Amino acid sequence: MDLVPPKTPMDDATLAKLADVFREVFANESLSISHGTTASDIKGWDSLAHIRLMLSVQRAFRVRLSAAETSQLSNVGALLELLRRKQERA
Repeated sequence: MDLVPPKTPMDDATLAKLADVFREVFANESLSISHGTTASDIKGWDSLAHIRLMLSVQRAFRVRLSAAETSQLSNVGALLELLRRKQERA
């Protein structure tokens, strides 16, 4: 069973910022994401787009993400959790 930490106002702000990154990378101003969004939900999210997305996320959130970390992400919620952990360590 996955334990999900309680939602905080920072989660909403992080999701909103992450949505902006997604809109820029996928060149789609109407794109919306949620915790459950996966690569198969977004047109054009292939392996190259994933690399561009992760580089953009690193720049936007000023974190370093390893290839091992990003390859384990199953959905946007997992990315949000990874970002939360990285920001706590900063």
